[in-house]
Amino acid sequence: MTEKKIFAGPRLRRIRKGLDLTQTAMAEALSISPSYLNLIERNQRPLTVQLLLKLASVYDIDVGELQGESSGTISQLKSVFSDSLLSGELPGDQELVEVAEAAPNAALGIIKLYRAYCEQAARLSDLTALLAHEGRETHLPGKRLPHEEVRDAISRRPYFFDDLDRAAEMLFAELDAGDDLAPALKAWLMKHHGITVRILPPHAMVNLGRRFDRHTMRLFISARFSPFDRQREIAIETVLLALADPIAAAVEALDLSSDESRRIARFELARYAALALMMPYAPFIEAARRDRFDIGLLCGRFGVSFEQAATRLVSLQRLDNAGLAFFAMEIDQAGNILRRIGAEGFPHAGFRGECPRLDLYDAFSQPGRIVSQHVEMPDGVGYLTLSRTLEGPEPALGERPHLTAILLGLRWDKAAATAYAANGGAAGGPVPVGPVCRLCERPGCLSRAEPPVTRPLGLDEMVAGLSAFDFR
Repeated sequence: MTEKKIFAGPRLRRIRKGLDLTQTAMAEALSISPSYLNLIERNQRPLTVQLLLKLASVYDIDVGELQGESSGTISQLKSVFSDSLLSGELPGDQELVEVAEAAPNAALGIIKLYRAYCEQAARLSDLTALLAHEGRETHLPGKRLPHEEVRDAISRRPYFFDDLDRAAEMLFAELDAGDDLAPALKAWLMKHHGITVRILPPHAMVNLGRRFDRHTMRLFISARFSPFDRQREIAIETVLLALADPIAAAVEALDLSSDESRRIARFELARYAALALMMPYAPFIEAARRDRFDIGLLCGRFGVSFEQAATRLVSLQRLDNAGLAFFAMEIDQAGNILRRIGAEGFPHAGFRGECPRLDLYDAFSQPGRIVSQHVEMPDGVGYLTLSRTLEGPEPALGERPHLTAILLGLRWDKAAATAYAANGGAAGGPVPVGPVCRLCERPGCLSRAEPPVTRPLGLDEMVAGLSAFDFR
């Protein structure tokens, strides 16, 4: 019969130290050599069943202490080290296993510190936003990751790049595409750069959506993309080649701190330029006004997706021919904010978009439907919001579809110019919302997830409010 081997050296070491024994004393009691016990404690030799029984009889030890699992701690440590700040620190999970086994209390301490770090970072962010809203800058130091720096730089300035828009208009005129842009883009790539475009099945584009092969001069697009997104990917490759200088100038104007940030910004601005090419400024804003900014009609007119048309509406801010001051944000099903953009910069202090009472967070229960809502912030400013789910690439067999949701917002006093104002005005008046729970002081909110940092908790055993977090 084969013996069961158990590697539990760190646990045995803790038990030995808990009994205040030296390796020599324990080895003598177990009838093994001190060197062999040393190898066991370093996980270079196993604990056999016979040795486990000997330990149990000599020291009255629960064998379960040596066979216990630390998988829960290991799982939590993996979550900690998956954070973007730590994800590059470990080559694999083996070190986490060793930490959890050899120093479980230290491992729990790391987990507690990380939780406290996340909590304090969230509170600091909310307090910083509150101070900024009151006109007091904090100038708190802090290093942002490259994608965070780019996201903040774009969200805090108008989502309009005039030179890129004008360059895209000139390129569109050169293409002479009429109402069918995709063939014109393919013809331009072939004529000017000898590039052919091929749509490949998913098994040939594993984990890729677009790839340019410089050796064969072919641009490969995944068939998992919708026709709208395939056209966007071809347009991105086109503007990266045709509008390289205007894109580089726009990246430089963002004043980013690292090459990695500039590389990410270059891709984001290429997406902007691609949409400007697919929906040229002058005809798009003319159609938007004629159709009262009805996104569905604009999608049909320009052959684009809802997300593409909504994003383009935000960017119509040419001084002599401006559209409405829309802003937009996109979230995933877990509520993570993926991007924020605004015609005048996203209104972080005035709106934020993180209140659970917004229909944006309910959009996933009504996929594909545009939901309009009239909301009002605590300062009395109202907004029209339009929310809808967005479908990602076609999922593989057995794969969960990737859904996000986009919110398109506009101040309520400008909403009458749109086709959505009547639907957004609920009979009971505007829905009262807040910036984020930590900064919202609205009492009796059933949707409240956290207490406000600006008020003391109301810990009264004789009184209970509607929310799980009462405050005074």
